[in-house]
Amino acid sequence: MVGTGILAAILLETVWGGFTRTGATTNTGWFALIVTLMCVPFGTLLLVLGIAKWLRNRSLSRKG
Repeated sequence: MVGTGILAAILLETVWGGFTRTGATTNTGWFALIVTLMCVPFGTLLLVLGIAKWLRNRSLSRKG
């Protein structure tokens, strides 16, 4: 999800006209902005939780 959000942000800036203070300049840019603003925060949260779970499972398997 983080990768999708980052890709949407890159495409928004390079291909779909970028954005200004008032928002994106094209309709596709608006879609990319919405995808970016949904995927980056939620994907980062999922990534952090997944890493925490992986570290916990790893420490539990070493103890037992």
